[in-house]
Parts: sequence; C-alpha cells; structure tokens
Amino acid sequence: MLTALRYSKPVLLAAIPRRCTFVPGRVKSSSKSQKAVGGDRDGQSDGGGNGPARVKGTRTWTSRGWSAKRIDAAASVRERGIALLRNPQINQGMAFTVRERQLLGIHGLLPPAVFTQSQQVKRVLANLRSFNCDLDRYVHLRGLQDRNEKLFYKVVTEYIEEMSPIVYTPTVGLACQKYGFLFKKARGLYITINDIGHVFEVLCNWPEDKVKAIVVTDGERILGLGDLGAFGMGISVGKLSLYTAMGGVPPQHCLPVMLDVGTNNKNLLNDPLYMGLRHERVRGEKYDELIDEFLQAVVKRYGQSTLIQFEDFANCNAFRLLEKYRHRYLTFNDDIQGTASVTVAGIISAMRVAKKSLSDNLYLFQGAGEAAIGIANLLVMAMVEEGVPEAEAIGKIWMVDIEGLVTKNRPGAKLDSLRARYAKGHRHLTNLEQICRELRPSVAIGVSSVAGAFTENFLRSMSQFNERPVIFALSNPTTKAECTAEQAYRFTDGRCVYASGSPFNPVEFNGRTFYTGQCNNSYIFPGVALGTILSKTYHIDDGLFLQASRMLARLVTQKHLDEGRVYPPLSTIREVSTTLATSVIEYNYANDLATFYPEPRDKRTFVEGYQYLTTYDNLVPSS
Repeated sequence: MLTALRYSKPVLLAAIPRRCTFVPGRVKSSSKSQKAVGGDRDGQSDGGGNGPARVKGTRTWTSRGWSAKRIDAAASVRERGIALLRNPQINQGMAFTVRERQLLGIHGLLPPAVFTQSQQVKRVLANLRSFNCDLDRYVHLRGLQDRNEKLFYKVVTEYIEEMSPIVYTPTVGLACQKYGFLFKKARGLYITINDIGHVFEVLCNWPEDKVKAIVVTDGERILGLGDLGAFGMGISVGKLSLYTAMGGVPPQHCLPVMLDVGTNNKNLLNDPLYMGLRHERVRGEKYDELIDEFLQAVVKRYGQSTLIQFEDFANCNAFRLLEKYRHRYLTFNDDIQGTASVTVAGIISAMRVAKKSLSDNLYLFQGAGEAAIGIANLLVMAMVEEGVPEAEAIGKIWMVDIEGLVTKNRPGAKLDSLRARYAKGHRHLTNLEQICRELRPSVAIGVSSVAGAFTENFLRSMSQFNERPVIFALSNPTTKAECTAEQAYRFTDGRCVYASGSPFNPVEFNGRTFYTGQCNNSYIFPGVALGTILSKTYHIDDGLFLQASRMLARLVTQKHLDEGRVYPPLSTIREVSTTLATSVIEYNYANDLATFYPEPRDKRTFVEGYQYLTTYDNLVPSS
C-alpha cells in the first residue's frame, strides 16, 4: 500500500489495478470536502457531496434503474506521476487539487495554482478566439483532446454552436486535406488491404475492451472533396467526437477506423507527407474480402450489437455494402440514411410554413448520388405513410445528375437500378434553369457538390412558381454549396424556406433577420447511435430513420419557424439527441428489435444514466 507524501496527514491509497477502465455513472460521496486544500470541482463531487462524481464499476439496469457495485474513481487509477499527466482520460491539468497532487505523485509537476474547470474552459476559449482561422482552432482543440479529454468535451459540449464547425464540417474537410501535415498522434485504428487474414489481431491492438460504436471509412469520398485516402481518418475521428459531445456516448466506447486500400489521388501518391499505402485503390474480390473480415472481426472482438457506421464510401460501394450487410450486422450509412433522415425532418418542418403535406409537392434533386437516393427513398416511405400510392410518390421526385435530367431513354450510359427507379418518360434536358421552368418544382434539394448550381435565375423561377419555395442547398463544405443563404433569401424576396449543409451566418433582409437552418446529420446520428447501442438491436431498418425524422420535426417550435429555422438551434443538440435516443429505444421495443432486457420502464432515465459527463473525477480515496 502507498501512503501520502509528508505534506499532509497519511492517507491510504486503494490498490492500483492493472487496467484503467472508466464506466459512466453517478454516485454521492460523503467524505470530507477538498475545497479547503485547493479548490472545488466546479459542481461535481469533490468528496463533500457537492454533486455527481464519475466512478468505475460494473453496472446493470433493473426495472428500478441503474444498479451497481461501485468503486471509487481513485481506485481505478493505475498511473502515477508524469504518466498520469500524459493519460488524457485521467489528466485534469491544473484542476488537480493539492491533495490529489500529493497523493498521485504529481506535486511539483504542475504550477502551484489550482484552477476550477470553469477557469480552464475560459482559458481554452480565450486561446481559440485569438486564432485567425478555424484550421488553427481545429489543431488547438485536437491537441487539447490529446491532453485532457474531459476538458475537450466540456468546451465542445457547452459551446457546441461555436465548436461544431471547427471539430466537424466545414473545417474537418480542410483538416483531412492537410492531415499529413497536421498529424501528431494516432486517434484511431488503421487497417490496410495488406492485413487480410490478420484483421482480428490488428483489432485486438486497440486498448479498449468495451467498444460499442465504430465509424469506418475507406477515404474515397470525403465530404465533397473526393478521394483523400488515409487522410480520411479525420472524418472518423470527427464524427465520433460528435457521438460524445452531442449524444453522450462515452469516448472509451468509440473507435475510429480507416480501411486503407490505396488511393487514386495522384497528388497524394506524390505527396512526401502522405501517410497511407502508395498505390492505386484495390477493388473487386480482395476489397470485399477485407470488408467481410473486418465486420466479422468486430463481432468477434466486441459482439453482435456493436454499431458500425459506414462513412464517406464512394457511390460504387456505399449502397452495395449497405444492402449486403444491413440485415447481418448493426450498421448504417450516414451519408445515405442519416442525410435522408435529417433532410426529411427539415422538409416536414418546412411544410408547416408552406401549409402543405409532403405529397402536395414536386421535388427536384440537383444530384443523383447516394445522398439523393437516400433522401428520395425516405420521402417515398413518408408519402406512402400519408396514404399516397408508392408509384404516385415516386412520380413526384425528379433528379438531375451530371448528364442532365434523369430520364428513361436519355443517351449515354445505362442507368443503374437505384436511379432508374426515379427516371421519367420525359424529353432529355441538361440545363437546370430550363428544367426548373419546365417542371415547376416546389422543393429544390442540392446534393451535387456543384457550387452555385442554384443560380439567380433558378431561385427567381422558384419564387415565381411558389409562395414559399423550399430551397435546401446541402452540399459540403461551404465552398460546395449550391447557393448561399443570402442568395436564397435575396433572390426569392425573403419568401423561401432555406436550409444548408454547412453553417451560414444569420441574414438580414428587408428588416428581418433569418437564422438559417443547418441540415446537419448531427441532428440524427448521435441520437440514433445512442438509442441503438442502449437497446442492443442487431440491425437498423429505414422505419427507425423515419421515426427519427418525425421526432426531430416535432422539436421545431413555431418560434423557430418564425426565425427561419427548420431545425432546433444547435445549442439544444444534447437535449435533441437524448429525446431521439429515447424515441429510438421505444421504436425498437415496439417492433421487437431490442434485445436488452429487462425493458426500461423510464427510457429517458435509462438514456441519461448512460451518457458521458464532462466533470472531473475525484481522485482522492474515500477511505
């Protein structure tokens, strides 16, 4: 047993276990407060019963709630001294109290002042706001995550509107492009085509044993930026940061994965800082073999109910892999299903402004890739639920791709089955403005990554046909948007209902301020992930995403609509995710998809009891 240093009365430390694993929870403490010896814990328990403390323990859910035999957080700490300060899951920086510094062998390794977590947050914000560009802010935040995980999530969670564009779109796109230059520390697992036959062994190198959510990419279609190869890891890392900040999934339960099969990006292959395999992409049977082995290894290592989110796979693989695995594994594709769910939610909200039903519209898609098909499919499902025959619902959706209007007999390559479903018996047109004038759509959805595709003439035409035209310019990053918020409001005389994929500042027009809605998948995937993890489902059906769409739309108030929003403010995202997770759990039990029992009676409490807290652990032993 170890004793405290001579600066204070000897205190016995709990035995230090071999592994350090944290499981979220809340307990009350009755030991003496440490406030007198170096500051409090800013609202969390410092040993004096001042709030919740995070501890390690084995927890089970009963019909009465969370039940567990708990161990003090101090007993979970195996590191001491400088090693402890280098562990981001435990490190609290200058928020360690004097007693903790003495007991943990870090007295003298930090400046003598003791800061509260709130003071640390202010210091981080001051640093971030002193930078001139978001990429520098991104680098600073990633450095903070590498040093002090709880402080990172405290800042991102409490200032989510300011931080979300930095840790994810649009800044993450630029960060991925420069990933080789910015790389300092691996934050995920790299599995290459050369690891076939040994993927499970590679997966076992990841230090966490209780992974519940994986975001995996092969880097071929990063946002609207194309093939970024191994630099695509930044997307998996950024996505899972939002799982925690917005949904409350504990970061130890998250695993970013990069499947490196090469890249067809010549600039990367010639870049001396490129960190991936230096050959063109491997396709065909060997590629499929890697995907198969990876999914099997995940189930073997972490269990059948491990959530696997496919992210930024190219069109040639995205739908194919989704259809192949969606009924065999707990998996979804956020670019297809997440984008569809959040877009349909925004359209449902917009219909309250336009005073129409979904089936009263003609929808024109600029773009016919995986996002467009996913949105269209979910729209058809929603209209069918309204009582519209499926064929009629499909007839209300028109698409434009790189070759022009998607029609049945147009010249060129044969349409694949996904786009053929929406092909029309109409003469072939290639000019978007002409297509708009001829079809007279009421809803325009841009998912093409063609910047400026919604021209002034296009937007003015939309406003001539409709009292309240719906304009969704969803391509990311901001530089790829089909039109800006200002253009949409100006060229429709302030009458449009607008949403974008990346954030735009509020727009002043005709004496009115419009707070534009950001059609961001983060309104959907954190809540869906949280709900599926907790209900231990084995697969996700499209009905669940429609359920999430309708629930998200219900959270939009009349005040939000009057401000120009079709989504709740991003500042409420943690509440939104908790509500969506609760709704997802209810859906899974109602449709016999959940395997976690006993079924929680109070499902919201069930969700809240699992979510990650950003307050610091008290590392002074309770006895």
